Amino acid sequence: MKTILITGFDPFGGEPINPAWEAVKTMDGYTDGDYKVVTQMVPTIRYKSVDTVKAAAEQCQPDFILCVGQAGGRPDITVERVAINCDDFRIPDNGGNQPEDEPVVADGPSAYFATLPIKNIVNALHQNGIPAKVSNTAGTFVCNHLMYGVCHYAAQKGNIKAGFMHIPYLPSQVVDKPNQPSMAVETVRATLETIVHVLSHGKSYEAQNITYTTPHE
Repeated sequence: MKTILITGFDPFGGEPINPAWEAVKTMDGYTDGDYKVVTQMVPTIRYKSVDTVKAAAEQCQPDFILCVGQAGGRPDITVERVAINCDDFRIPDNGGNQPEDEPVVADGPSAYFATLPIKNIVNALHQNGIPAKVSNTAGTFVCNHLMYGVCHYAAQKGNIKAGFMHIPYLPSQVVDKPNQPSMAVETVRATLETIVHVLSHGKSYEAQNITYTTPHE
């Protein structure tokens, strides 16, 4: 079978859980068509995050890599278009790193675009009743760092398509955060199943009111 590697971060920023891993871990071994899902938890640490995904990819030899991260405050699924070659962390990562205006990869290109079919994915999610947008910023924290690093790795490999999406808080995380949006883990799981279907079947979805977001980070 062919492989789709899906990753999710561990908790960070004082949160007891990370919705990315809570949803992603339920997908391990999931199959659709000729594709099987392999999952990997990723440390929210600057270089270690990329190294962890690269090691997992070397082991499972995926055709696709989808990395998932939490973006508290965003109300919907945001499929990222681009990662920039800039680490500018607003808070320390889980390893205590807080770089300012430093490159992800020295002498790397200014940016990498996702090679996953981001608009097809958003359209498929819309058709399944899941709120989703294309996002034009992955921020400058470890999420952007990982997306850039994994896209750099995929470009070097030449036969892997890669991308990143952000998801909202889980409901349990906003009990003490009034007016913050959240999304149930079951909805995120349905999101992942939909994306796997799009990737495994190469299915194209006609554009249906694609919307964009450039939210705060």
